[in-house]
This record gives sequence, C-alpha cells and structure tokens, in this order.
Amino acid sequence: MSAVLDTVLDAAAAVCLVVGALMSLAAAIGLVRFPDLLTRMHAGTKPQVFGLLLMLTAVALENRDPVMIPLILLGWIFQLLTVPVSAHMVGRSTYRSKHLNRNTLTQDDLQEVLNRAGKSATESAAEGTVENAAGSAAGSAPGRAATATPAPSADGRRADGQQTDGSTGTR
Repeated sequence: MSAVLDTVLDAAAAVCLVVGALMSLAAAIGLVRFPDLLTRMHAGTKPQVFGLLLMLTAVALENRDPVMIPLILLGWIFQLLTVPVSAHMVGRSTYRSKHLNRNTLTQDDLQEVLNRAGKSATESAAEGTVENAAGSAAGSAPGRAATATPAPSADGRRADGQQTDGSTGTR
C-alpha cells in the first residue's frame, strides 16, 4: 500500500479509537451519575454497543487483514443481540420488583398492559367460578372444586400478597 493510504487508515483508526473510548467513558459516567436503574441501564447499553463498534472498526483498520473482518463482525453482532435482551430483562425485573423511580418515567406503557391483564384475569376467574358452580351442581365430586388464582391488581400483586412472578413480598 502507499504511504498516503497507510496514513489515512491510521488516522481513521485513531479517530475511531478516541470516539469509541469517549463513548465507553460516557457509558461509565452515566452508570455512576444517573439516579435510578432504568436510566443507568440506558446509559450502559446504548453508548457501549456503539463504542464497541468503533473500537472494533479501529482494530480492523489497523490490522488490515481481511480474515479479521468476519471475526470482528461476529463479535459486534453478538453484542448487538445480547445487550438489548439483557437490558430488557433487567428493566422488566426492575419494574416488577418495584425498584424504580416513577418520577423519572415519562411514559409507562407496561402499566396499561398489566391493567388489561389484571382485568382479563379477573373476568376469566369469574367465569371459572361460574363454571365450577355449574360443574358442582351437575354432580362433580364434592370438595374437588378448583380454586381460582386471585387476579393481579394494577401494581402486579395478587390478593394473597404474592407478586405475579411468584415471589413473595418486596425486598
């Protein structure tokens, strides 16, 4: 390769390294400075994936070996697939265990879903009770009536104090 192309590729790799390092630094600062788990999770995932892409691009530019490109792409795709899934699972468990600051939420779509699920569970439990009474009157064995699981309330708890995920109480 020519000396000019080498210089351009080295400069591009240096820029990618610096910007990737700044993205990783921004993620680290966000993890320390943001007030609750959901915002920290956002700060830790978004810039981290982009920063890693820039770092891997810098490695590819410096290495200049075409064999490295599939390996670098594989590493980045693996991160791109696993980081959002793990962040989703952490966010969901945070929401269900009530370890979040509702003042920082601007839109709460999951509460509407839980309300609808609670309403449909209440309706299906009521239908099950009616069917149980009809089944008992039709001659089913006494004492064998199925007990309906209490429907979850709007906050995700059932009447017996258990959360819908099976855990008991709050931490």
